[in-house]
Amino acid sequence: MHRRRFLTLSSALIAQSWIKAIADSGFCAFVKPPFTRKIPKRIVQLGRVRVDEYAWLKDANWKEVWRNPASLGTPIKAHLEQENSYSQKVLAPTQKLQEQMFHEMLARSSGDDLPPPIQDGPWLYFNTFPQGAQHASWYRRRKDGEGGDELLLDGEARAKGRAYFNITNVTHSPDQMLFAWAEDAHGSEKFQIFVKDLKTGKIFPNPIHDAFGDFVFSPDSQWIFWVWRSENSRPAKIFRRPAHGGMDTLVYEENDGAFLMSVSCTAAKSYIMIRSWNAETSEVRLVPAQAPTSVPQVVEHRTHGLIYSVEDWNGRFVILTNADGAVNFKLMWADAANPGRKSWKDWIAYRPEAYITGMLPFRNFFVRIERVDADALLLVTKASTMHETPIRFDDPAYAVALLDDQEYSASDLRYVYQSPRQPKQWIAYDVETNQLRMLKAASAGTGFDKDRYVVERIFATASDGARVPITLLRRRDLVMDGSAPMLMYGYGSYGYFVEPVFSGETFSLIDRGWVYAISHVRGGSAKGWSWFLEARRLTKKRTFTDFIACAESLIEHGYSRRGRIVIHGFSAGGLLVGAVNNMRPDLWAGVIAQAPFVDMLNTMSDATHPLVPLTRPDWGDPLVDPKIYDYIASYSPYENVHRTAYAPVLATTSVADDRVGYWEPAKWIAKLRDDDTSHSPKMLQTEIEGGHGGAAGRLAVLQQTALFYSFAVWALTRDCRHRAA
Repeated sequence: MHRRRFLTLSSALIAQSWIKAIADSGFCAFVKPPFTRKIPKRIVQLGRVRVDEYAWLKDANWKEVWRNPASLGTPIKAHLEQENSYSQKVLAPTQKLQEQMFHEMLARSSGDDLPPPIQDGPWLYFNTFPQGAQHASWYRRRKDGEGGDELLLDGEARAKGRAYFNITNVTHSPDQMLFAWAEDAHGSEKFQIFVKDLKTGKIFPNPIHDAFGDFVFSPDSQWIFWVWRSENSRPAKIFRRPAHGGMDTLVYEENDGAFLMSVSCTAAKSYIMIRSWNAETSEVRLVPAQAPTSVPQVVEHRTHGLIYSVEDWNGRFVILTNADGAVNFKLMWADAANPGRKSWKDWIAYRPEAYITGMLPFRNFFVRIERVDADALLLVTKASTMHETPIRFDDPAYAVALLDDQEYSASDLRYVYQSPRQPKQWIAYDVETNQLRMLKAASAGTGFDKDRYVVERIFATASDGARVPITLLRRRDLVMDGSAPMLMYGYGSYGYFVEPVFSGETFSLIDRGWVYAISHVRGGSAKGWSWFLEARRLTKKRTFTDFIACAESLIEHGYSRRGRIVIHGFSAGGLLVGAVNNMRPDLWAGVIAQAPFVDMLNTMSDATHPLVPLTRPDWGDPLVDPKIYDYIASYSPYENVHRTAYAPVLATTSVADDRVGYWEPAKWIAKLRDDDTSHSPKMLQTEIEGGHGGAAGRLAVLQQTALFYSFAVWALTRDCRHRAA
């Protein structure tokens, strides 16, 4: 009865009741922030001089700290502990709300949002979350029903006693005699790869160390190809090891620090594929399945500006590429015997409005994914007729993805569909009959009704006229008078698209009268690879001005109003929220910065950082180009903090995070405190053991999200701002 009454309250009253409850809890009580000492460091680059007062927060042995977080210098560790204590004290009155949100989120995350069993020959492979477990367990059972479920990997048991633990790339060998996975026990993403003999149940001794996480069994099941992570945390070599254990053999070494590497098998299992790539250039090497110890052969040597990937389909190669000015990519044929660029011929002609994001061949059909204006479309081509059939989706905003590990000989296509209000659905599409079959539908808990909610896709107009997509989720009964609070998320870098997926966690805000918005700003790829290219290097500020334009458009249309929008960014999304916090501090009620890339000018000036050579094609090199230096200096969040009234900020980081160093948010928070005239809390929470994303276990992730959302609710208590002594 109370639940039904709660759902009938107006969104504005719900939001106001929670804000008042926190304000009445004594949240205004003064808590003195930590003192951050200043040790000025004079930096001279390209004739430019700047002084960094908080450079000391970056440990002199920072690379060793990534490998061994316990080696962090005592003064820095003490300071981070003081920051943790401060944020915990300031947010203590929100603890009850955090706990309530956590239990709500847990009820909507029943563990059934895992894929249905994957068939491989006579076996079905699947994983589950045991009751109360942080980590999944993996099983298999015979398709004919004989015997029971066979436990392959108990993630909870592997994680026992560890502060941080993450399992990835769980797979079995093609002959189904071996089972393998990669695990990270510190958060530094230096994985160990373990292999289990499914006949004896024994895990082989001497696991693979210092792996990047990527690995693949050769199609004959005799070898494991894996990516080695260098001391500089860069994927630098491909090794081959006997699947049952033995010595590693170097297969390929990537000497250019500006390239990432991956290893996989083509869908037909005809080749092992090694791909070197960055945002501008790629190169593919193939090892035939029939000769897994042979030297990898280059498909087309790297040419600056040429991006391509390869699949083999019925005796020919299909090339997904930006060749010939196809900025948003096209498909081409290539001769398998002579696959170089000279043999490439157009198959799917280039259409600028359609961004081809992926492809997957089957023996009797071929699938590609296209995205237009932030929405995806599946196109299925039959091998017998080469006739093309689209699979369309009607919701205003949604996410669709092809399932991994589909059998090449399958007669149906399996994909997962979801939207911000629709939990995951696993669907099989029969290519011959065009019929759809529901394989599994995830639940969002008892009483969840998607019809109570509305998903919208609107467009904001940027300052240069570009139409920027925004995905919105809200309650259907929301009063569109600007009174609703809003959580606004953005990323906008590296061509990454923020998919409008279902998130049960979000409804802990939505049911309290909030609006959730994803701003698909330039720098991402919502409207194609061209959308990414329009906001990088000397045009990067478009990412930030697009985000501001989205906020202003949402205010204009009555979704919220100035001072009632909390913004959230992760990693390079932290760069986004840090930049717009400097550019338009008047718009925001609060800022959630998760592993934020905010000390950008200093980081991009350090060529020894593992990601700097890789990402300089995106940002430019401030050490060789004065224009790039001045441009980055004009928007880097740390350098552009200025005397003004800033909203409350909650930043999170991990000492072991080797993508964005812990010192970036630590320095930024100190600088914000110096210049903030509102004296609102600027908080930093640091995990000693943890990865780039912070928490890894399922429950720990929910707890972190509950913290973020409780902070967002608190941030609207404008009359309860923290006051300096």
